[in-house]
Amino acid sequence: MDDFLAARWQMALSLGFHIIFSCIGIAMPFLMAVAHFRWLKTGEPAYKTLTKAWMRGVAIFFAVGAVSGTALSFELGLLWPGFMEHAGGIIGMPFSWEGTAFFIEAIALGLYLYGWERLRPWVHWGCGVVVGISGVLSGLFVICANAWMNAPAGFDWVDGKAINVDPYAAMFNDAALSQGLHMTLAAFVATGFAVAGMHALLLLKRPKHPVHSRALRIALGFAAIFALAMPISGHHSAQDVARRQPTKLAAMESLFETQQGAPLLIGGWPDVETRSVRWGIELPKMLSFLVHNDFETEVEGLDATPEDLWPPVPIVHLAFQIMVGIGSTLAGVGLLGLLALIWKQAWLERRWLLKLLVACTPLGFIAVEAGWTVTEVGRQPWIIYGVMHTRDALSPLPGLAWSLALYATVYLFLSAVVLWLMVRQVRALHQQLGEEGT
Repeated sequence: MDDFLAARWQMALSLGFHIIFSCIGIAMPFLMAVAHFRWLKTGEPAYKTLTKAWMRGVAIFFAVGAVSGTALSFELGLLWPGFMEHAGGIIGMPFSWEGTAFFIEAIALGLYLYGWERLRPWVHWGCGVVVGISGVLSGLFVICANAWMNAPAGFDWVDGKAINVDPYAAMFNDAALSQGLHMTLAAFVATGFAVAGMHALLLLKRPKHPVHSRALRIALGFAAIFALAMPISGHHSAQDVARRQPTKLAAMESLFETQQGAPLLIGGWPDVETRSVRWGIELPKMLSFLVHNDFETEVEGLDATPEDLWPPVPIVHLAFQIMVGIGSTLAGVGLLGLLALIWKQAWLERRWLLKLLVACTPLGFIAVEAGWTVTEVGRQPWIIYGVMHTRDALSPLPGLAWSLALYATVYLFLSAVVLWLMVRQVRALHQQLGEEGT
């Protein structure tokens, strides 16, 4: 494996691992805060038990997310010094703000973990809310930096150097809003369905259990609401990509030729050599309508871009189809869940719905990984879109394959540790519930 491929695989592995913990860190504190709020309002012991159980999970994922995030910061300098040389002074501000939000989150989490019986009840609850808010802000600041890679702004590029830097324009670039909104919604959808699925599984084993029943209602409520908002956000994101990165959109849809009244492709496998798509279903003129609100508007195809500037079309197309397919499925399940929560509450005890939620447990995170693939791979061969090629930012250090092997080992170890800790927590919760008879 050459160094360029090894470096890209290492970043893909690191980002793919870290993004899971980022999503959980964004959403899980809010689930915890709702359970805590319900305990303060009702005094029901089940809500206190649930709050403490979720609190331990938040602490575990925060710790591992901090480790994986720190590793990523080292990797940017180790693997892509050409990028950091030019971009560091432009997007340093959102990273510094992310660090501030991270420290606030850590302080609030510490107060929350050790504040039981020491802080006033509502002050203690407020610390949990601060954990959630700072987690969202931390994620948004990082997304602003990534969005800048897709929509560079706030500088003039002269003779291979950035001058006239405006860090505010760089941070609040054209892609920041759409990417930030879509990623935040995705975090709540993925985490909500994962938590709902886990407690649905436990309800299949212990029907009508008060702790798991309450947990299911809270998690499913978050999952359902945000899943129904995702298609709206996705539509806005697609229109934004069509405006800023038409080549990425063409790769997402495997649109090889510029067309008026372009069709929307469902499924299929693109053949780059023959410029065709096999086994796909075309919906006439729907792509033009979705991205331009007009059935006849022209949509730019891959033929408008030199082939050496195309991203890997099959990978981008497949990832996009997975993301959209899962997003649509979860929106449907979310609608069903909302119906159950509001009008058909007896469904929440039915095995068919519990099994459906168990099946949905991993889907949100699979969609997140697929969406991140579309964002990052779809930008290639640019590390800064239209400004710097990814290969030009590569480290001159030899032997990057060894770095890949080392990081892969570290992440496998961290995955095993997280799995062991979570299994241990679930067993401890079961034992506690058995002893309390709740």
